[in-house]
Amino acid sequence: MSRKLKNTLILAAIVIAISLAGGTFTFWHQDAVINEKHAKIKELNLNVFNTKELTNQLNTLKLRSAELDSILSLRKFIIPYRLRQSAFFQFVNKISFNFMPYSYVNIDYVNTDYQNNFNFYTYKLTGVAAFNDFYKLVYAIEHSKELKKIESISLTNLVQTSDSGVTHYLVNYAMYAKVYFSNDNRFASSLFSENNLRPNPLYDVFYPLIRNQIPPNKDHLLDVQSAHLLALVPDGAFLSDDNGNTYLLWEGDKVYLGYLTKIDYDKSEVKFVINRGGIVDWITLPLEKAKNKKVEKKKK
Repeated sequence: MSRKLKNTLILAAIVIAISLAGGTFTFWHQDAVINEKHAKIKELNLNVFNTKELTNQLNTLKLRSAELDSILSLRKFIIPYRLRQSAFFQFVNKISFNFMPYSYVNIDYVNTDYQNNFNFYTYKLTGVAAFNDFYKLVYAIEHSKELKKIESISLTNLVQTSDSGVTHYLVNYAMYAKVYFSNDNRFASSLFSENNLRPNPLYDVFYPLIRNQIPPNKDHLLDVQSAHLLALVPDGAFLSDDNGNTYLLWEGDKVYLGYLTKIDYDKSEVKFVINRGGIVDWITLPLEKAKNKKVEKKKK
């Protein structure tokens, strides 16, 4: 075999080998890749939306979300989403900010628990407060927008006397409160608005009807027990006490432990109502001149 023919055959074999390799790659491996890419393109084309259509869908979902928020915000109570433990401390501090100086609240975190698909924190609240301050605290917890409930309460009365001699009738309390929250935001509203947490005052059931303690006369009002009616003038009644202090009073003015209720010009006398620790007295003071005339008539 000539050298030329031999080289020709070798080149033909190489060409055939390259052609077979190229065909195998093109029609077997590359065809599979191409088919896979076509399938992916087809899948992506199925989920392609028009920009305008997507915008309309977004606006519709926003309206629906706002509607659901509105419905939730109109409910009396909501259950907040992933509430912080410190939120209840801030809530109580805000409620107790305007309490009387001798009212206070101590808060202790107890535990975190799970009940009826909801989580809740338990807190223990203890302290001393005026009755209506205590009522404001209970009302705020029970009527708060974010669901809170009092589990138990124990109460005792407490009497404190200040350095100035003023007696305060207080409530010593201990109670447990549950603060609910959820790990699902379906029960919360982004349009949060707190309920009205200002209750009307209640009668203090711990305030005794008859009291041994009588507040001191720190405002230096007229003490009717030692008062004398000196004169009746168009501007009111002119009175004095045993210490020589003089007072010009009109109907409705305050005196120590009571009020001046009436000035009777015809009978030349004034009338008072006095509350001595729950015992109410009506006192009448005649004009000193009229009183002296009555005494002289009795002597004759």
